[in-house]
Order: sequence, then C-alpha cells, then structure tokens
Amino acid sequence: MLNALKRLEAVFSRSGVAERIEALLPVGGRPRQLSVSALFLGMLMCQADGRPAHLSRVHEALIGLGPSDRERLGVVVEWKSGPHRLTYRQVERTFHLVVDALKRQTPDGTPSDPLCGVIDALLEASVPTWVANATRAVAIDWSDHESFSAPPPKKGGACADPEASWGRRKSDQPGQSDALFFGYELSAATMVKEENGPVVPELVRRLLLTSCHVDPPHAFVGVLTRMVQGGIALGDVLADSGYAHRVPEHWALPLRALGAAIITDLHPADRGPRGTHGGAIICNGNLYCPSTPPALLALGPLARGASKEEKATHDTMSAELARYKLGRISADDADGYHRVLCPAAAGKLRCPVRERAMALSQSRPEVTPPEQLPRCCAQQSMTIPAEVLAKTAQKHDYPSQAHRHSYARCKS
Repeated sequence: MLNALKRLEAVFSRSGVAERIEALLPVGGRPRQLSVSALFLGMLMCQADGRPAHLSRVHEALIGLGPSDRERLGVVVEWKSGPHRLTYRQVERTFHLVVDALKRQTPDGTPSDPLCGVIDALLEASVPTWVANATRAVAIDWSDHESFSAPPPKKGGACADPEASWGRRKSDQPGQSDALFFGYELSAATMVKEENGPVVPELVRRLLLTSCHVDPPHAFVGVLTRMVQGGIALGDVLADSGYAHRVPEHWALPLRALGAAIITDLHPADRGPRGTHGGAIICNGNLYCPSTPPALLALGPLARGASKEEKATHDTMSAELARYKLGRISADDADGYHRVLCPAAAGKLRCPVRERAMALSQSRPEVTPPEQLPRCCAQQSMTIPAEVLAKTAQKHDYPSQAHRHSYARCKS
C-alpha cells in the first residue's frame, strides 16, 4: 500500500486537481482538517485496493496509514487538547463541499465543466509520458452502466438517482435483440498503437458518463475538443458503426475539424452505392467511375472467421475496386471542399474519353462511358463539397485490406 500511495500521490500532484478544486471551495470559518488532496488519495487507495470508495472505507484507508503519512496528509493534527485523529464527519464534510463545487447547478444528464476538467486532468496525469508521446491514436466505444438506484415508480415520483434514465442494451436472452436498463452510458477513449508504431499499453485517456437520454457519440465530441484545445494532438480515431451512423454534424465533421483521421466500420444502412454526385457513384465514403462493375460496388466487409482463400479473394476485389475510384488531388480547404481526379486521367483505367488512357497497358480495366457524359467524365477533375461524403469518408478505403488491418487495432 505504501508504494501504491507514492504512485497515487505522484499522479495526483501532476494533475493539479487539488489546487483547482480548493479554489472553488468556500473560505472562512475554522480551517478544514482534511484537504481535497488527502480526500482524493483516500478514494484512490480504496480503488487501487479493489474496494468500493465508500466514505467509511475512505476514512478507514486514511487512518490506517503509517504515522508519518497520517501527519503529512493531515489525518492526525495537533489541537489545543492534543493530537486529533480525522473523524468520519470531517471526511463527509470535505466530500460534500467538493460535490457542491463540481456538480451542475441544473442537472441535465451530463457532467459540469469543472468536473470534466478534473476527470480529464486525472486521466492524463495517469498516462506515462513515454506512452503519451508514442501514439495519438485512440479507440472509442461506450457501454451501459446500471444505476445503484431502483427505477422511479410506475405511477410517477422520485427515486434515489434522479439523473439516471432508461436506456437500451443488447440482450442475452434468446429471441430478444435488446433490453431495457436504468442507468448511464459510459464512454471511453483508449490508447492504441499507431499503424506502423510500437505496441503501447491500452490505457484509458478520456472518460465520460452521461444519462441514457444523451447521445454518447455527440457528447464525447466535447471531450475530444477539450483534449485538442489542451495541446494533445488527435490522430487516428477508431470507432464502430454506432458512431459512423451518426449525423455528420454530431460526429464526423467536428472530428475532422480537430485533425482526426476517422477509421470506422460503416453501418449496414450506409454501405454500398448511395446515389451520385456529378455522375460519380457515391459508395462507402468514396466516389467511383459511373462504369464501375456493380459486383465491386456491392463488396462488403469480410465475415468473421473467413478463410485465407476468402481473404485473398476479398483483397483482390477491393484492390480492383480502387482502380475505379476518383482519387483525391487536394486537401480540404477552409470550407471542407476538395478536388478529385478521374481514374482514367490518373492512369488507372482505359477509357475512350481519355486518349492518353487508351495507350495504357491492356492489363488495365477498360470501361465504356455513358452515352451522355456526366460531369465526372466530361472533366478530368471536379470539386467535391464537404457534405457529399461527410458521413462515410475515412482514412482508408472501405472495406479494403488496409482498412481491415487498421481497424483491427481496436479489437486487439
């Protein structure tokens, strides 16, 4: 426990949380014996020892320290009547002062800004510097977390946890796809290695607990925004289809504005051809030649447990599909616009519209353009507005081998 205490003190000191909270507490009257720093250390000691951080257990952990640690942390202090040992009431008072300082005045199912700052600081201080500098990639997901309280009565009325709400989660009962629960959604950003970087400990870098009526992906954008504003660059962001299916303004667009490279598993409703732009086929976050074979556009992700032969066939088809893609030739401008180049003009296809393309090797696929040339065929390149691929565009072509290998980092 002594070694654990030293490690916890080092983390807590780096975080600067104690000073931040003490500045929010009321002043005047008799000085408090228990400091915010000592209270948090007692809570963390309980957690590190596998015990719930009940206030009675926090009190036991603090008074159970050695004489020098008790004196240093203010657990035992000299009063006029002699040495005074910390009481449970004093622990309870300091705790409630901290709660009042960090809570949201009007509860809405999300933590207050001061509480978010405290959580962010503690988590960041817990990450060793060499790990923090080794990767900018994170995998993000959320999970249900039941409340300690019973739900409110059916006839109406209050319950012990008024901010908890009803939510849905996957059911383990036969014949039921989901089930109701009363509680919260817990979102976490876990560090993962860079695509070509060394293996790193998968430490939690950010957390967010919200009521079930709050959309977890949309709420977590604020967490990532604070992280970037704090000077921590954001790289690859790996997430499942629950994030990819969100309205672009609630997930994809703000993340790209933060500099993130999105790598997601597309939702089944977003896979395959989804209309056209300038004649080019919108499919899986890219634009493709109007003459792309339908079988290639229908290519989906590999099934679990696919054999080596199935993987090889799938990778060959995804590589063939890439020949028909309109390739990006510029970065996004301030408004999110970028330009793409016709695959024939890029030398990936043979097409009668491009004389130079017909001189390419017969190993290149040859396409037959539409009789009435759309804009993507009449022009060598064209400008694409941000909203065309806002929801599904990502770092790697979906569902290519590169995407599969990169996305597998969040499943390791």
